[in-house]
Amino acid sequence: MKNRKVTSSVFAFTEKATVVSYCPKKGKNVLPMSTMHKDADLSAREDRKPQMALDYNETKGVVDNLDKVTATYSCRRMTARWLLVIFFNIINVSTYNAFVLWSKNKDWNRRKMSRRRNFLEQLGFKLVKPHIERRLCLPRASTASATIVKDIQMETHSSGSNCRQETWQVPGLSHQK
Repeated sequence: MKNRKVTSSVFAFTEKATVVSYCPKKGKNVLPMSTMHKDADLSAREDRKPQMALDYNETKGVVDNLDKVTATYSCRRMTARWLLVIFFNIINVSTYNAFVLWSKNKDWNRRKMSRRRNFLEQLGFKLVKPHIERRLCLPRASTASATIVKDIQMETHSSGSNCRQETWQVPGLSHQK
């Protein structure tokens, strides 16, 4: 980079990807990589920017918008473990994609302002419900889990449950085991 001319570009090609090293200022380097671009196209502008960098700048708003939308209801947590950062991002993007697909196919809560929050609550409930039903047959100790199980039992009694029904007491609550 020290001896490179300003606005110079150096391209590297493989079968599947292209990388360019573009020098916009003295001592600065930009390294975009693309699987779409297969040749060394430069713009006709005076800065001679690679077409790959121009295309990125035109479409980067999509990524910024997705980050903004997923930040509203995010499962992200502070962590130094990069695998967890990737996992949290996958969960956030997946739940947003599921919401978009669901809302396109259904006329579900169309007039409500908190549609996404309602969707995420229902999604979470649907994902957890089979595990809670499985645990109905196991002994429970906490009051918080007992209230959740009691609510789910009210639903499952109408549909029928495979667990044997015994009544036992948790301080302040009465529910089925």
